[in-house]
Order: sequence, then structure tokens, then C-alpha cells
Amino acid sequence: MISRRTFVLAFTAGASLAGASPALAKSRHSNWIRMFDTDNDGTVDLAEAKKAASALFDKLDRDHDGTLDKRELARRLTQTELAAADPDHDGTLTKDEYLAVVEQRFSAADPDHDGTLDAKELNSKAGQSLLRLLK
Repeated sequence: MISRRTFVLAFTAGASLAGASPALAKSRHSNWIRMFDTDNDGTVDLAEAKKAASALFDKLDRDHDGTLDKRELARRLTQTELAAADPDHDGTLTKDEYLAVVEQRFSAADPDHDGTLDAKELNSKAGQSLLRLLK
């Protein structure tokens, strides 16, 4: 059973971390950049994002049928987003359809249109949406 003191200490620690979340978020996204940044330039470009997404697609495709269904996507896309990304309306995404969504989200996360994403851009709402498709 958890004591009141343990609860208060845990709550206080959580509140302290919440106040530090921008720094933690930046650090976390810097880690993602290092993971996806194969040319080590400190940013993620579209080719790097698609390479990561392609590898993830292969990992998620557990039944090896070349498509991802709602279950395999595991909350990476909402039902509405899946329907919009599924031009043949078969309830699944092929790798090309998945990579098209990655490209759309990459463009949305790149407001300066320089073709690369830095930690700040990955920390944006659009960047978070892209990261869900890469990790």
C-alpha cells in the first residue's frame, strides 16, 4: 500500500519534471534526430524520415502481407487519418501509402521549407505527428 508521504513525494517529483518539460522535450527530440540523422548534420531530411518510416513499416507488418491495418498501425493514425490516407478504401495502407503520409507530415512540420527538421520543428505539434509514424 502506498503511503501518503510516498504519494506526496512522487507528486512533487512529477510536478518538478513537468516544469522542466521543455528542456526534456528538446533533449528527447535531439535523441530522435541522432537516431534518424544518418548524415550527421544535426537535422532530419525527408529521405532520412522515409528510411526510418520504411523500416518501421516492415517491423509493424507482422503478418507480412505488405499492408498495415488499424491494429498494426497501433494508434499512429486515427481512424479518420487512416481513411484519408487510404485511396483505395480497403482499410489498410501499403508502404507507398504510408510513406505518402510521412511526406505530408514532414512538409507540415517544415514551416521554413528548408527540407530539414531540427529539434524545434520536431517539438511542434506537426513534428510530434510525424514522429508517431517514425518510432
